[in-house]
Parts: sequence; structure tokens; C-alpha cells
Amino acid sequence: MPVPLLPSKLPDVGTSIFSVMSQLAAECGAINLAQGFPDYDPPQALTEALARHARTAGHHQYAPMPGLPRLREAISHKTAAVYGVPAPDPTTEITVTSGATEALYAVLAAVVRPGDEVLVLEPAYDLYGPAIRLQGGVPVYVPLRVPEFTPDWDLVQAALTPRTRLVMINTPHNPSGAVLTLQDLTTLAGLLADTDAFLLSDEVYEHMVFDGQQHASALQVPALAERSFVLSSFGKTYHATGWKVGYCIAPPLLTAEVRRVHQFVTFAVSTPAQHALADVLLEPEQYATLPAFYQHKRDLFGELMAGSRFELLPTPGSYFQLARYQSISSEGDVAFAQRLTRESGVAVIPVSAFYHDGLDHGLIRFCFAKRDDTLALAAERLSQI
Repeated sequence: MPVPLLPSKLPDVGTSIFSVMSQLAAECGAINLAQGFPDYDPPQALTEALARHARTAGHHQYAPMPGLPRLREAISHKTAAVYGVPAPDPTTEITVTSGATEALYAVLAAVVRPGDEVLVLEPAYDLYGPAIRLQGGVPVYVPLRVPEFTPDWDLVQAALTPRTRLVMINTPHNPSGAVLTLQDLTTLAGLLADTDAFLLSDEVYEHMVFDGQQHASALQVPALAERSFVLSSFGKTYHATGWKVGYCIAPPLLTAEVRRVHQFVTFAVSTPAQHALADVLLEPEQYATLPAFYQHKRDLFGELMAGSRFELLPTPGSYFQLARYQSISSEGDVAFAQRLTRESGVAVIPVSAFYHDGLDHGLIRFCFAKRDDTLALAAERLSQI
């Protein structure tokens, strides 16, 4: 018999731009400022803890499905200490996942039903739209103001309908580095007050907010917290993206639904990695120093690029830097990013990849989560253009 045809659920979706640009960087021997991962190792305390737990009997089998109790307890303690909120119940409100990516997918699978609308503020991480569509949901895109990348809450309110099942926000924001304020979150709470919509708050860059500002979490607004799934990532916080460990904080009834999905997707996350993270999470200095650490890298990259023809936009958070290149080229951002990789040896991400329709504002995204010498060499190449 002939092999049956398999109609694609995502016929218009190709390989992620992050994989494409990283592969091109490898082929060209370019410096990879495209994909969002550091080129330095996690803290020594974390790698030593991992080695210690890898040698511990009993730490090589499945962890409990929701996550190791000691890690969930550490997350609860840390959340209360950092945000001044009641400690989430480790038993009923915290789930350890295979990265924030799995947490996000589990939330969408648990919440979104065919025909439900999901509001997405654009530009947005390229996972959001396809993950919504895989659940039969309908992404409703609301543009952020450019170049500040702040929400127009009137547009958000206009986009809300009785079919809105979920609103997705991301702060600090990828790709722009913009951050939402407590006033923003309070405004959003007011918009959702008379709706049945839930909130997914992607806060994986929570410890990368600069210039003396503080990260505002949905957990700090009670009217939002009661309807929110808040996601975070140990990979971002501890320079360990390859470990793929994140978590979701949500009220008990919402957590129960996330776990219904999680148990049939990954079931459990790496046991020795969870033990190691539980050890270091009780040491606040491991994450309390991150704002200064990454602000140094942002400022250094800005200084190094001062003599270039790129126009860098303000970056109040995350480890991403947007830039205009119109004084160099009138090309579209995809073509420019590819040429930059091939001819100048520096790989970047075109920001149009974060729009569902490829909207091109003439912006590219650098990742400055790199060693200082890497940033210096990249800036040297870019300044020669």
C-alpha cells in the first residue's frame, strides 16, 4: 500500500528563525548574537551541586510529577521574598516543567478549546501563535506601540470579546526588552475584571530589569493573580538554557489543569537538575546580582557600538538589544540579517520573525548574553560596516 499522506496541522510554519540563524552562523563561522543563550557557563555552585547530586544514590529515577517537593518549597520561599506576596502553596500552586516552553504549551493545552480566542501582544515569541493554533484556538494579535513596545490598553480592550479565553503577556519582553509596570498590570486587571479570560504571564526574564527599576509580576496584583498562570525559567536565571527546567505558578484549580497536561507531556523533569537548583535557589545572591550583571553587558555593548552606524533602541530589561540599520541598508530585515551573518560574521535575528504576518519595521535583535570579549569582537566587526 502507498504511504498515507499526513496533512500538516501547521502547513505555513517552517523551521524556527532561531534555528535558521544559528545554523547559518555555524556555517559561516559567525559570532552568534542571534539565539538567546549565553556563551558562558552556569554558576560554579550550580554545576558543583549537579555533580554532587549525580553521584547521590536515588537521584537518577523519576521525580514526582509536579516537581521535587524541596524545589517547589524553594520556589515558594523565593517568590514570597522577591515579590512581597503570600508564598504560593508548593503542593497545589507550583509545577516544575521542562522549561518555560513546556509550561506555556501545557497552559494552552489546558485552557484553550477550539474556537477560543487568545490575545497576543505583538511582536511576540514565535512559539505563541503555533501553540495556540495547535489547540484549535484563534490568535488575536494586538500590536505594541513602536518603538517603545508599550501596550495600547484601548486596543487591548477593543480586542476583548466574549470568546476571549486567554490573554498572553511577556515582561521583560522578547524581543524588545520593554517592561510592564505595576500600573500596566493594574490596568489590565481592570480590563479583565468582568470577563472570563485567564492570563498567561511569561516572566522568564524576571531578573533582568535595569536602571534601578524592579520587575512587576502578575503575582503582585491580586485581581490578576487569581486568574493567572505565571511562568519562569531557571535556564534564563542560571545561564543554563540547555537544562530545560522552568515552572508555572497558578491558583490550585488552574494548577490542577496544568498538571493534567504536564503528566502526559513530560511527566517529570530531570531529578539531579531539580536537586541542584533547589540547593542554589536558597542562595539569593545567585539571582540578586543578575540585574547588575546584565546591565553591565547592555552598557558595554552600547559603548562598543557607539561608533557604528547602527541605532540602538533603549533596553530596560531582558538580554536583548534592538537596533535600526537604515543608515546602512534599505533591505528588508531578513535579507539584511542573512547578509550581515555572511559578510560581517555576526548573526542576529530579524524582528519581523516576531510578527505573525512578517511586519518589517527595519529592526534586528542582538543578544548580549555573551562574554565581554565576544561582545567586543562582534562590535568591532559591526563597526566596520
